[in-house]
Amino acid sequence: MSSAVHGQNASSTSFVHDALLYDDAGQLAESAGAFLAEGLGADEAAVVAAGSWATGVIRDAVGDDPRLHVVDRADAYRSRTPVAIAAFRQLADRYVGEGVTRVRVVGEVDFGSTEQDRVEWQRYEAVINHALAPWPLWGLCVFDTQRLPEPVLEAARRTHPTLVTAGRRVANEEFVDPASYLRGLSAPHEALEQAPPQLAVRGVTDFIGLRHAVAGELATTPGPRDVVEDFTLAVDEMTSNAVRHGSPPVDLLLWVSSGKLVCRITDHGSGIDDPFAGYGPAHGDDLSRGGMGLWLARQLCDHVDVSHDGGRTSVRLIAHLR
Repeated sequence: MSSAVHGQNASSTSFVHDALLYDDAGQLAESAGAFLAEGLGADEAAVVAAGSWATGVIRDAVGDDPRLHVVDRADAYRSRTPVAIAAFRQLADRYVGEGVTRVRVVGEVDFGSTEQDRVEWQRYEAVINHALAPWPLWGLCVFDTQRLPEPVLEAARRTHPTLVTAGRRVANEEFVDPASYLRGLSAPHEALEQAPPQLAVRGVTDFIGLRHAVAGELATTPGPRDVVEDFTLAVDEMTSNAVRHGSPPVDLLLWVSSGKLVCRITDHGSGIDDPFAGYGPAHGDDLSRGGMGLWLARQLCDHVDVSHDGGRTSVRLIAHLR
């Protein structure tokens, strides 16, 4: 497979993000197999993190080369996107520590079964253009056009700077600047928010009292205690952020059902302007400098949505009781 995009070679020192939208096994085998074989021929690492069917097709195409590293998709693409980002950073660091100059990865995201899952992984595809930029990873994300819904395929075309087609890499004219894409991606509808909240606190002034009120409401919630405790901590972190960094009044609404916890925290400040916020610690590896609230919330909850509307900033936290 040619590695040229309008005459330029893919950098070996920073993240490269390609997409392959394929119609059948032959297209997948030809493009993904050549991509990995080219890397192995250059003494680069070659990794597959895909579903079982795609992995089988790719392994056959590479000739089941023992140097090919197959990663369980569930281990690579963890249930929460910041953890997946950390996993790929760690993968690259490990290979670099062994003297490898670049890591090629054929990846296949599981976009889940709900709109909320799908939107979060669409965000991920945009975020990693920024979050993985310094790492020597070359990702070829594969998308089955016969199986995936059109919104996922459209997202693929808008979040990858380069497409692989007919064995060639070409600049993607539909690619959208990641920050612009993220700002334009609306949070999915959550039906539970249409019901009366179990707890509503308007104009938070007593943060300690609020913390106890939330903990009290969730104390008897049926479901795994670790999920409830993680959610409680995320609510605490994001309410603290709103009180400390936002503008009053700060409001909190909490909904509880047999299968889900939802909390919306709203303040009247300018909000979180950085669309990449929370997908890594705000100050990198120096955790002593703080700025970890949203990062923690994204790891502790299944879905975190930040929105701005009419001079207000809202953070919605969702956890599934499973």
